[in-house]
Amino acid sequence: MVIHLRYRIYDLFINIILVLIGLMCFFPMLYVVSVSLTPYEEYLRQGGIVLFPAKVTFEAYVQFWKEPYIAQCFRNTVFITVFGTMCNVIVTVLMAYALSRKNLLFRKFFLFYCLIPLLITGGVVPTYLIVRNTGLLNSLSALIIPTLVSPYILMITRTFFSNIDESLYESARIDGASEFKILFAIILPISMPILATIGLMYGVGHWNQYYASLMYISDSSKRTLQVVLREMLNRASRMESDIVVPTRTLQMAGVVVSAVPIILVYPFLQRYFTQGIMLGAIKG
Repeated sequence: MVIHLRYRIYDLFINIILVLIGLMCFFPMLYVVSVSLTPYEEYLRQGGIVLFPAKVTFEAYVQFWKEPYIAQCFRNTVFITVFGTMCNVIVTVLMAYALSRKNLLFRKFFLFYCLIPLLITGGVVPTYLIVRNTGLLNSLSALIIPTLVSPYILMITRTFFSNIDESLYESARIDGASEFKILFAIILPISMPILATIGLMYGVGHWNQYYASLMYISDSSKRTLQVVLREMLNRASRMESDIVVPTRTLQMAGVVVSAVPIILVYPFLQRYFTQGIMLGAIKG
């Protein structure tokens, strides 16, 4: 009875801690949304931003979409995220499947070769020179091709494929299936956890891409949303006299626009995410 009571107290304590952590995570987003909906007159009346404004307005979002190139940069970011993630997942899956096969010629050499970027990075200047000399400079391809495969994600995917029961491969080979048919007809249908996991990891990386766009893209119409948001923050003092909403309200509207797509996608993939990470990180 005493032990049972201790467990109940322990569970209650853990639940309280989790609720507090959840509120701490939720409060910043609530604050950002509240600021983005605060009308200018409310801002003046309160002498600043309030968490729960008496009135709300979407004027900040209207003003945000009037920013130069903002719609085009948003489309660029969506394209890079969707198309780039598809390319990332396809190439990563093909490489990981090949590296997971024990009969691959020079398998240990390729594994070691793929691990080198985890220990030694290429550097900013050499990478920039490669992008420039290959003709990718000032094109959206420069934001996709140089990051086509992440060594870390590749190793997670390779470990996941290695943990699949070998009898599945043997049965398929007995039936005369080729390696491509084994991969696409048998392995991928049972690999949704890892596919969703690596897709989410690649997608978030593309959506939040900033430095690559800043380095490789000089045409304002080809830049990503994050670069435009940063430029908007830098112009805050000048914009204060030009717009009909508070500068901070406009900034928070930009934060909401940039964060909402990932927030909407994550709940659908969350149930696969933890499972995929665990299965891909544990060597069977």
